[in-house]
Amino acid sequence: MVQFERPGLDAAFAAIADATRRGVLEQLGRADASITELAQKFDMTLTGMKKHVVVLEQAGLVSTEKVGRVRTCKLGPRRLEEETAWIERYRQRWASRFDELDQVLEELKLKEMTDGRKQ
Repeated sequence: MVQFERPGLDAAFAAIADATRRGVLEQLGRADASITELAQKFDMTLTGMKKHVVVLEQAGLVSTEKVGRVRTCKLGPRRLEEETAWIERYRQRWASRFDELDQVLEELKLKEMTDGRKQ
């Protein structure tokens, strides 16, 4: 049986499936922020934002550091590299298929033009 499960990839795609978590990643791409700052920017409770940060942290997309009473978040070490490579493989396959379809359509157009002239 072929095994398709890749825990890191699955966790990352599950994490970025949520719009708020994608927004958190965009925000952290601009600057590190505390969970409190993120909660304020996304107009949600501190508890709600902590849950989002935990999901992102478990996926390796965010890391946190506690200094005193403040927990600061920053982009994690993974930076979606594995996910980007996975998507790129499929993008290339589809691009190749569309190129082949374009070639078939061009051949059909030429044949149609040639056949139209013969009538």
